[in-house]
Amino acid sequence: MEIFSTTDQDKIVQAISVAEGQTSGEIRLVVDRKVAAKSVVDAALGYFRKLDMHKTRLKNGVLIYLATEDHEFAIIGDEGISRRVDANFWDDTKEQMASFFRKGELVEGLVAGIHHTAEQLKRFYPRGVDDINELPDEIHFGKN
Repeated sequence: MEIFSTTDQDKIVQAISVAEGQTSGEIRLVVDRKVAAKSVVDAALGYFRKLDMHKTRLKNGVLIYLATEDHEFAIIGDEGISRRVDANFWDDTKEQMASFFRKGELVEGLVAGIHHTAEQLKRFYPRGVDDINELPDEIHFGKN
């Protein structure tokens, strides 16, 4: 899927890697061209399970799902992190990302969302000396 250049992919993966270097939380990005379900949230939830994000030890996985041609995205946090952040955290994160997306700055918006998410993850789930990277950092490109 040719949505991002190699350089853009490297920037996004680097942002995930840096974010996860500060927290025991896990962040994944899934990119489709079209929403892969009835709704963008359903698509995100489907990938959340498919990619085993619900199996992290501390239930602190976060998935960002982006459907580029449909101009839709969602952020799904597992129960551990969702229980701890302010009620408006996910909406605030989405709005921050959308402000970049509206200017055509897709990569910058994703990186901003990753960093914003990492701040909360590190607050509630700081990286421990025994932390392991439970999930891959690379972008998962869907088939849609």
